[in-house]
Amino acid sequence: MGEQKKTTIILFSGDYDKVMAAYIIANGAAAYDHEVTIFHTFWGLNALRKDEPIQADKGFIEKMFAKMMPRGENKLGLSKMNYAGFGPKMIKDVMKKHNAMPLPDLIEMAKEQDVKLVACQMTVDLFGLTQEEIMEGVEFAGVAAYLADAENGNVNLFI
Repeated sequence: MGEQKKTTIILFSGDYDKVMAAYIIANGAAAYDHEVTIFHTFWGLNALRKDEPIQADKGFIEKMFAKMMPRGENKLGLSKMNYAGFGPKMIKDVMKKHNAMPLPDLIEMAKEQDVKLVACQMTVDLFGLTQEEIMEGVEFAGVAAYLADAENGNVNLFI
């Protein structure tokens, strides 16, 4: 039996289509018995935010960041053809028509396949988010933890 293959993904983008691609790749790698880590940083962190507003003690700037950024995977815009928010609805309708798995289901599948979901602690702090605002089943770590996972990675992606 060979050594455990590893796939790591830095998810920097918060675009619905790019987040979806990252989770499709992660789930595919996990299905092929890879140990998979998705390190969510900057805008990619929005995919891990809970949909509902969470009351947290924040300063003015942190409150503004929280209001301006999308809350959760269903609120993400598209990288192209966003059309003032109509693009995501159109793509979701087309996906449903073609029985493609929606992003929330892809995230749940990743959790079920033991994909390690990591929120960049530095970005959480920079954006003034709290751990209570992030969905369950997510680890909080810095770049050193990501590098430790990526060091022996067979596939390392930046999305």
